[in-house]
Amino acid sequence: MSIRQYLQSSLGRKWLMAMTGLILVLFVMGHMLGNLLIFLGPDAINAYAYKLHSIPDAIMTLIRLSLLLAVGIHIWMAVLLTLENKKAKPQGFKNKVKSTYASRTMRMSGVILLSFIIFHILHYTVRIVPTMEYNDNAVFTEIAGNSNYVALYKDSHPVIKYDEPVQTFNVYDMLIHGFKNPYVSFFYILSVGLLCLHLAHGISSIFQTFGLRNVAWRVRLDRVALVYGLIVFIGFASIPSAVIMEKLKYSWESSETENTISQSIELHQSSTH
Repeated sequence: MSIRQYLQSSLGRKWLMAMTGLILVLFVMGHMLGNLLIFLGPDAINAYAYKLHSIPDAIMTLIRLSLLLAVGIHIWMAVLLTLENKKAKPQGFKNKVKSTYASRTMRMSGVILLSFIIFHILHYTVRIVPTMEYNDNAVFTEIAGNSNYVALYKDSHPVIKYDEPVQTFNVYDMLIHGFKNPYVSFFYILSVGLLCLHLAHGISSIFQTFGLRNVAWRVRLDRVALVYGLIVFIGFASIPSAVIMEKLKYSWESSETENTISQSIELHQSSTH
């Protein structure tokens, strides 16, 4: 059997779906860990964003296209396998095998998640959602009370280059403003909940496709998948929840940034003369 024939078979499609699913599972965990830096304060998450933005455009474009391709292949394989399963079942056939809630709602949650991904990209990546055009400094200043570019900090001190503080995008205040809208926060938390149901079922399916989910390990691996889903849900949902409960506030609400920057520039200038 050629590679093309294998990938067009039911087994090949399941393998493709499992591999793309694994890529997305790893990305989701990394994305969550990066976002949780918001609890360490503006300096931490803005520095993290600066590192991401420092990646060469060609490499970042390749990463984004790879992720979008993985999402596209994953969805397409899911559609093909669903249609294939329907054709294989005799008319009037009723499946007596007990299925989980996550497996029964995979298609519905998948549609909502696709909508969420599109909104998330428009909201925090492209930044063109109406009233939340964060790339426009005038809009950002008006809605978030701060500039959309702020000083980059390292070890609690601004990074100085050519006697000027290095600037980075103000991701911290952008996230705070975005989640201050209760409808946006609710949509995020709902979508993350569905994402975790999707992930828990998907990880179990990945184990099964790779031949690891046998009788002896089935229960343990299902628990691993469930724990992963819960960790991801708690991690992502904690951010909008903390903003709504005002545990996370704008950086300017408790900031002495200007004084710190001035002192650091003076120290930098004195050390270079």
